[in-house]
Amino acid sequence: MSDLLERLRGRGWRLTAQRRVVAEVLDGDHVHYTADEVHAKAAELLPEISRATVYNTLGELVSLGEILEVSTDGRAKRYDPNAHHAHQHLVCSQCGTIRDVHPTGDLLAVLPAEERFGFRVAAVEVTYRGLCPGCASA
Repeated sequence: MSDLLERLRGRGWRLTAQRRVVAEVLDGDHVHYTADEVHAKAAELLPEISRATVYNTLGELVSLGEILEVSTDGRAKRYDPNAHHAHQHLVCSQCGTIRDVHPTGDLLAVLPAEERFGFRVAAVEVTYRGLCPGCASA
């Protein structure tokens, strides 16, 4: 059983066939599918699943804090099941590929106190941008 399915089962979330398929599609490392991609992959497993069901399920999972909604550069939102493990993102500025990365060190420490303008910073989100190997060699 996937990590996401285990977490959902532990929360007592009702796992209908449709919800289970969406969670199965989202299972894995470096998964950052759009809602349409989730629907297409879910329909391969459960042909009768509707686009509305996929969108509603994704919305519920985001609200529960079980998946992250990732938005980069005005592209379609993507859904990241790695919500419970601190990480940042590496994004290809040409094709939009997203990879999870785990920089070492304290990312908050690189922001000097005078640059915090009195904020009590609770979290840091960093997006690294560049070209993936496929786009860099094209």
